[in-house]
Parts: sequence; structure tokens; C-alpha cells
Amino acid sequence: MRYIDLRSDTVTAPTQEMRDAMYTAQVGDDVYGDDPTVIKLEQYAAEIAGKEAALFVPSGTFGNQLAIFTHCRRGDEVILGEDCHIVVHEVGAAAVIAGVNLRPLTSNKGVLNPQDIASRMRSAEDDIHYPQTSLICLENAHSNGRVIPLENMREIFEIAKERHVPVHLDGARLFNAAAYLGVDAREITKYCDSVMFCLSKGLCAPFGSMLAGTKKFIAKARKKRKLMGGGLRQAGIMAAAGLVALERMRERLPEDHANARLLGEKLAEIPGIKVFTEDIHINMVFFDINGTGCEPAKLVTELAKKGIKINGAENGLLRLVTNYWVTRDDVLYAAKCIKEIVSSS
Repeated sequence: MRYIDLRSDTVTAPTQEMRDAMYTAQVGDDVYGDDPTVIKLEQYAAEIAGKEAALFVPSGTFGNQLAIFTHCRRGDEVILGEDCHIVVHEVGAAAVIAGVNLRPLTSNKGVLNPQDIASRMRSAEDDIHYPQTSLICLENAHSNGRVIPLENMREIFEIAKERHVPVHLDGARLFNAAAYLGVDAREITKYCDSVMFCLSKGLCAPFGSMLAGTKKFIAKARKKRKLMGGGLRQAGIMAAAGLVALERMRERLPEDHANARLLGEKLAEIPGIKVFTEDIHINMVFFDINGTGCEPAKLVTELAKKGIKINGAENGLLRLVTNYWVTRDDVLYAAKCIKEIVSSS
């Protein structure tokens, strides 16, 4: 049975072109630095991110945590949004791996106030009681589905430069953000010192993310990747799929965005459902069914019977995510089924 899987874009399977590329990939030992496919991927990733160098890592969380581990010393302070992925969905890894203190700020749907950041940056040289603020982390596109304005990123980056503090960008869905803004990804990444972006999710690769920055930063990160257990051997098999993802899949992301907007429009027509239409920037639709009288758990169960997979509610909201394997007809069918289920409650 084919399921329409709207749980996340992390569920995407590799395309046939990726499978073929993996089968024929030239490989070597990446820890020795002699896997030609990995080298090609890292060079291409650095180019499209507008950075000097890049490093192939197992996952987005790994890439974010490696960046923190590389930028910071133990006991340092990292300023970031209270609702960002690093704080909410990375298992407290920054405390375990880098041994840093996260200083979360209130965010306006992912947008941070530059002056709030400026007022909270601290230097260990200024006061014996202070930790050193060693990193600012931003996220774009945000895991709430919204895209952060470039002007906001620019203001924060300029403040960081004045204080000689680096900025790391969690760009797991960097190319979704670029598609929404109608810009090249380098127009986003020029406002950060390092960036992580995923090859999976909307790009469909089965494995991996990229961490990009200066040559010096990536050289340091390569050793720390080994420490974290991320030193890979014949990784070219997986890098081959990543190359296809970056070369072929970035330009089609607007299709997923259009399907998400269509899904949001159809759900908004259903009595009792509140759709956060203004938040549909990329491929995510957040909505509330409390007004229908239908319990979220029931909706999950009944949709599964109809061949549709969704996650349960988080903080009272449901989220549907479109991706390469979800068609326009799938979206219309899902909306129709949701209407039938909530209407019968």
C-alpha cells in the first residue's frame, strides 16, 4: 500500500537518479581525504554556500553541534532563539558535546531582536562573573516554517562583527528559504560565518548534511568530527546522492511550497479548523482543529486508515509537510479526508 506521508520532509526516499549515482560512485577512505566523490561534494557545497570550504557530516544535528563544538570553548555562552531547533529538538547536545551554556532569547516566530542580542553579549574580560559569549546561532528557514528576513540577519551579523563574535546559521532548509525569498542561497549565507544545510529533507538524499565556513574553521571541524565519531570511510556512496540532491533538487522546491499553500487553503475552508496561513512560507502547514470537536489523536488514527500518515499534535498544533513524493492530487485527497473525519466528530 502506498501511503501519503505528510509527517515531515525527512521521510523522503532517494530518487532513482540518486540510487544509480550511489551504485556507480567512485570511493576512497574519507578519513584519509582520498574519497573523490566526497571531495567533489564538499567543493560544490562550499561554492553554492559562498564559503571557502565545506565538510560532509552525518546529519543536521551533527552539523550544528559540530559547529558549536568548533567555535566555542567549554563554559562559553551561545546566544540563540528559545524556539530554534538547537534548543528544542537537539536533545541538549550542546551541554554534552561542547559543554557550553545556551542563552535563549525570546523570538518573534524565529525573528530575534538585534538589540536584545547586543545587550546580552558578554565578555569574560569585563567581569570575573561572566562567561564569554562566543557564538550567535540563527535559523533560516526556521523550524516553525517561517523564513527570516535578510535585513534581520544583516543587523545581527553586523552587531556580531563589531564584537568579534561568529554567527552560525542552522540552514537545514536553507534552499527552501532561498526559494521563498527568490534569492541565491549565498544572499542568505553571507550573513553568517558558518552554515549547516541538509541534503535530506526536501532534497531527498538518504543521508547527510554539509557544514561550511572558512578553510581554517573546516580544518578544525574535521578533527572534531573525528572525535565525535563522524569520520567516515567509503562515504562516496552517500556523497553521490548528496551531489544529485544539490545539483538537481534545489530548483524544484517551489513545487512543495505551492502544494503547502494549496493544502492550507483547502484546510482553511473546513469549519472549525484554524490554519496559520501567514506562516506558510515553505512546505509546512500548521493548523488547529480544536474548533471541530475532533481530537488530534483520532485524526491521526483515521487518516492512517485512509493511507495518510501525519504526526500527532505538538503544543496543541498539527503540522503537515509536503515533499517531492507528495503530489497535488495527494494534497487534495488529504484535505478531503480531513474534512470527512472532522465533520463526522
